[in-house]
Amino acid sequence: MDLLSIVILAIGLAADCFAVSVCKGMTTHQLPWMRVILMALLFGLFQGGMPLLTFFLGIGFAQYITPIDHWIAFVLLAFIGGKMIVESFKGEAEKSSQSFSWLTILTLAFATSIDALAMGIIFVPYPHQIAMAVGIIAATSFVASLAGFSIGFFFGKKFKLNVELIGGIILIGMGTKILIEHLFA
Repeated sequence: MDLLSIVILAIGLAADCFAVSVCKGMTTHQLPWMRVILMALLFGLFQGGMPLLTFFLGIGFAQYITPIDHWIAFVLLAFIGGKMIVESFKGEAEKSSQSFSWLTILTLAFATSIDALAMGIIFVPYPHQIAMAVGIIAATSFVASLAGFSIGFFFGKKFKLNVELIGGIILIGMGTKILIEHLFA
């Protein structure tokens, strides 16, 4: 596998991180940079760590997770999206500060990295490239998450929309898209 293929793969895997980060940025009223960096770091670690995990576990594990990976991603994204939609109808004083809780960030990191779990299998024939691939995937997801959050934060401040509702709908839409793609592929 050549470097260009790995970079393209990394960009494709980072797309979910970017979209979720845009949603998180849009729903944030202040800029908690340490939490944003933590979120981007976890997104990168999960995106890079999942292919590494599957690489070490080999093909035997992938055959069990691949048939249900789309359901896992759908349920997690739909749950978080639904929670965002419910919170969008609460008054500003009622809204919880859970948008950057550890549980939320870890759930999002896991949900966006489900597709990356199957990618480790493609590196089994290329064991000498797994370290480079994992590094590129993790770095790309980290940068995409920071960029997505910044873009979402800027537009969330600039346009007075119910961004939490929009973000929840987007997350549910992403989960539904993943589910439909896998069911009809």
